[in-house]
Amino acid sequence: MAVDIGGLKLRNPVMTASGTFGYGKEYAPYVDLNLLGAVVVKGVSLQPRKGNPPRRIMETPSGMLNAIGLENPGVDVFLRDKLPYLSQFDVPVIVNIFGETIDEYRRIAEVLNNRPGIHGLEVNISCPNVKEGGMAFGSDPDMAFKVTREVKSATGLPVIVKLTPNVGDIQAVAEGVEKGGADAISLINTLLGMSVDIEKKIPHLKNIVGGLSGPAIKPVALRMVWEVVGRVSIPVIGIGGITNAADALEFLITGAKAVQVGTANFINPKATVEIIEGIERYLRKNKMNDINDLIGTLNTGGNVC
Repeated sequence: MAVDIGGLKLRNPVMTASGTFGYGKEYAPYVDLNLLGAVVVKGVSLQPRKGNPPRRIMETPSGMLNAIGLENPGVDVFLRDKLPYLSQFDVPVIVNIFGETIDEYRRIAEVLNNRPGIHGLEVNISCPNVKEGGMAFGSDPDMAFKVTREVKSATGLPVIVKLTPNVGDIQAVAEGVEKGGADAISLINTLLGMSVDIEKKIPHLKNIVGGLSGPAIKPVALRMVWEVVGRVSIPVIGIGGITNAADALEFLITGAKAVQVGTANFINPKATVEIIEGIERYLRKNKMNDINDLIGTLNTGGNVC
């Protein structure tokens, strides 16, 4: 079940998705964290963020909208109050980071570099670049390249760059972060969406729009993972609507070397462990001794658009 993600060794390919598993402690009563491939913590910024005002979450058919606004206590509090708890477990800890300028990304990478208990960084480039008119870093290949390069220059940790699906050409962005030195790519982040209260005639979310996640987005995520796997040479981590082992296997067969489980954690706190067990059963059933023999075995029959 072991996989290698850009030099980061995982005992299995099942990771948690940032923002859906807290800082690990919240789920420890339900899940043995030592069984997971890796824990990706909730996004961390240089300074504390209050996030958006409520209402911030709205259930939708086969999914949910969220507009949390990247609420977090800041990197200093994370290091002091959150990381020590996770450090007692034998599981790789990946810290999801974000900023509003390239300098902020570089500075937080510097702060987290060489910290005991941190095994990798996941760079959220769905954030607006305040110095470039609010355009998301991940919407432009050149900006994606620049922020990746800066983070890589500031740390010796494996760097995973998380891509937004809200772009015209996700393959070009993937190429940009690969050129910037990323060790791996994860995708997709949430799709932009909204929901309306027909009685009050107002948006359900105070922020008006939010990020759509859950089973509804899996076909889109799977397609984008397939596209990116075909364009880059670095490992790809699949995210989007994974609720069971079959979902995870689809991503692995398509070429993802690992997966992240997100919204499913809200429905079933034990989803990650059940997915790991389901993948193991599949390998035994198909007499496969190494999960790496399964990864990337998709047969399109030559029917490629």
